[in-house]
Amino acid sequence: MKRILVIEDESDVREIILDILEAEDFSVIGAENGQEGVKVAQEYLPDLIICDVMMPEMDGYDVLKKLRESKATSTIPFIFLTAKATRENLRQGMNLGADDYLTKPFSRKDLLGAISSRIQKKDAIEQETQELLDELRSSLTLSLPHELRTPLNGILGLSQLLMEDFEEMETHEVKPMLADINASAQRLYRLISNFLLYADLELLIHDSERMKFWPQGSVKEPNTLLQKVAEEMLKMFPERQGDLNVELKSNREIIIPENILEKIIEELLNNAFKFSKPAERVYIKTKSIQPQYEIEFVNEGEGMTPSQIAKLGAYKQFDRSRSEHQGAGLGLAIVKRLLDIHGGDLKIESIPNKMTTVRVSLPIYSPEKSEEP
Repeated sequence: MKRILVIEDESDVREIILDILEAEDFSVIGAENGQEGVKVAQEYLPDLIICDVMMPEMDGYDVLKKLRESKATSTIPFIFLTAKATRENLRQGMNLGADDYLTKPFSRKDLLGAISSRIQKKDAIEQETQELLDELRSSLTLSLPHELRTPLNGILGLSQLLMEDFEEMETHEVKPMLADINASAQRLYRLISNFLLYADLELLIHDSERMKFWPQGSVKEPNTLLQKVAEEMLKMFPERQGDLNVELKSNREIIIPENILEKIIEELLNNAFKFSKPAERVYIKTKSIQPQYEIEFVNEGEGMTPSQIAKLGAYKQFDRSRSEHQGAGLGLAIVKRLLDIHGGDLKIESIPNKMTTVRVSLPIYSPEKSEEP
């Protein structure tokens, strides 16, 4: 039985709505003002909320804003009741995350139609999310053990050796082993973090309600961030210090949060190093072609076939018989999902055993566009 909360300060209107919904076998509860409605919503967690706009002390907009700030109530379908359905009113509500409007006076048919539409949409999203979760669980079950085995074996093997022979070992013998244990642990942490992130992104991109609360922002100087991430990445690949060439010719403000861009750069540069050998060149290049800012990651490494590029997806490495790059494929899939969310694009061009170019395009910030009504 679906649960519906009705927030309405006019008792007659509230009781009429509650009577209609009870007759349709909904489980209903009423609240006589906005503050009470917020409290009831947080405790009751209804499947849908119907809320009047014009109420004393806390109006409907404040109620919606408050509920959207809480993770537990942020995705509950929300229908406004209003006596004023001007364009400005509608836009204000929709910008806050309202799902629908009913203009007073409304008919029983209008009320039930709006409720049915929103509940069906929510049920469809939940079903799709559940199917996606089942698919992700299957993928994780099949691939996670293999992906984690290599770094975990390194940690277990080296730590066991240290425990057995520590007293007979010299300091110069112990330190490299500890460094290898730390490197394996870092690799393991990165793999687990990426698996969890990809699972979150797959759910997010199929759920429009969750998408409303994904962080937004811009990076004013992407070249500075590129340089910073490149320097940090070289600490992980010290043997590649002479291989990296950075050619930053354009520096435009782009529409993407800084931490998301940092993750994209990190994953693509990490792949460029892993899929090439010392002395094989790696390039980072930037340019802007209005309205896009482009970053190219080029490596003179093993490359990919057209078939491998077409099969780009998470939990799949391109060629295990030739290479054991933990997480390869997953990193690219994460990048693609992040770019999809932020209006960007990913293109891969490769010549097997010669060169691979991964090109990222992101929208350039435009003050005029951001100020449009």
